Amino acid sequence: MESSNLPRLRRVLAVLGLMFLAGALASCATQPVPSAFDPPGFWMGLFHGLTMFFSLVASIFTDYRIYAFPNSGGWYDFGYFIGAAGAFGSSGAAAR
Repeated sequence: MESSNLPRLRRVLAVLGLMFLAGALASCATQPVPSAFDPPGFWMGLFHGLTMFFSLVASIFTDYRIYAFPNSGGWYDFGYFIGAAGAFGSSGAAAR
């Protein structure tokens, strides 16, 4: 192996090591069980995704969160994703 490739190999291995460490630490994270009677679901996630920009601005000046807790999990996340994608225009079409 050439000595000129050695610094690049070390950099790549360092980045891969940091990514592995971050993934290992994130896998230990847990979310508490929701204790709400009726946690927000898909439709509230969609609404929160659509209004994410306004919620972000409000969270700078007040004690407001852009993501509901406790939520119903996967369906809330899916609605939030769809709403945020719709709000920020992720159609994939280029303007001509």
